[in-house]
Amino acid sequence: MMDCKKALTETNGDLDEAVKFLRTKGLAAAAKKAGRAANDGMVTIAGDEKKMAILELNCETEPVSKLDDFRDFGNALVHQVLESGAGSAAELKAQPFTSDPEHTVEETVSLKVAVIGENIVLNQCSVVEAAPGNTLASYIHMGGKIGVVVEGSGGATPEALHDVALHIAATEPRFVNREEVTSDLLDTEREIALKQAMEAGKPEEIAKKIVEGKMEKFYVSEVLLEQPFAKDPSTSVGKYLKEASGDEATVVRFVRYKLGEGAGE
Repeated sequence: MMDCKKALTETNGDLDEAVKFLRTKGLAAAAKKAGRAANDGMVTIAGDEKKMAILELNCETEPVSKLDDFRDFGNALVHQVLESGAGSAAELKAQPFTSDPEHTVEETVSLKVAVIGENIVLNQCSVVEAAPGNTLASYIHMGGKIGVVVEGSGGATPEALHDVALHIAATEPRFVNREEVTSDLLDTEREIALKQAMEAGKPEEIAKKIVEGKMEKFYVSEVLLEQPFAKDPSTSVGKYLKEASGDEATVVRFVRYKLGEGAGE
């Protein structure tokens, strides 16, 4: 109220000029807050089984992350990503904001900073579109701390894929299958395992067997389809999918956002 009164005073009661005054002040306030850490916020997802968008919007504190104004803004942005196909935060920031086309998304973020009083950062976003015959599913953990979108093929059902998305949120796999693991990473892992075995005084032949055993453990740890399934550790994720959806069912790819881990585009 005091800001509005001051704006009207400064502009001699001209409403349009007063609005400009407040916006200019808001952008200046946003610039001051820009350097402050914004590690809380929300990950949000929009879409259906054929096309989904996922977005991370950050703020400074948990109470602000729960404000309707903040969450409504995040949800409006992720729907704009879904409609526009923006493939990065930078691309989205340059677009006119759907709910206020006179301002870009970047400008609107700055105005939100002035209203909410904390630094707000549009961290990352992406669109996942299923290939023909494939299906998407998603999972949001702890009200927006982690978000996962997963694409399945071979008849994988939405229900089974939702369980896999939950698993991905919990276990943080790095790859879908063995073929995705780079040769450089495999060479590094083998080199480390061999050095450890040799330093432990193992004969070379035994050391090589130890290395192969450790590589199998690496795959089980890092590769989604080989990980023990979170809801039933007696089976792997790959086996669970086949049991739930048929022998051809598998995962094609996944996107996992964890709050605070974004690239800060």
